[in-house]
Amino acid sequence: MKMEDLVNELQEMVNDAKGMPFANDKVLLNRDTVLDILDEIEDAVPTEVRQAKNIVNDRNQILSQAKKEAEEIIKQAEERRKAMIEQHEITKQAKSQALEILNDAKTKATGVKKAANQYVDDMMKMVESSLSNQYNEIKKTRQSILNTQKKS
Repeated sequence: MKMEDLVNELQEMVNDAKGMPFANDKVLLNRDTVLDILDEIEDAVPTEVRQAKNIVNDRNQILSQAKKEAEEIIKQAEERRKAMIEQHEITKQAKSQALEILNDAKTKATGVKKAANQYVDDMMKMVESSLSNQYNEIKKTRQSILNTQKKS
């Protein structure tokens, strides 16, 4: 029987007991029954105390485990935050490098375009000069032919 039940039973016995004549605050109880109940209470106390200690121990274990789990969750969250920051930094660096490469490529492309235009212009000057020389030769040859025809 539980200790509470035993205490309740003892209280009921006292409440239901017959009062003594001329002394309302005193009652007659069966000594053996009261002693038996007190013995059961005495036996129940260590059991109740052990149960209470077990509950406290269980509570402490649960709190300890919850604290460990909370610390692990915090640790994992911190690691994830660091990884996300690193990933963000890597992404930032990659974007910066990509922009640098793009700007370098544009600069080189502009240089190559200028060089190509200069090369084409130089070639055209040579062709123009060559054509001009040939044109002058053709003019001279034609003039010479005309002069020869006039003499003949």
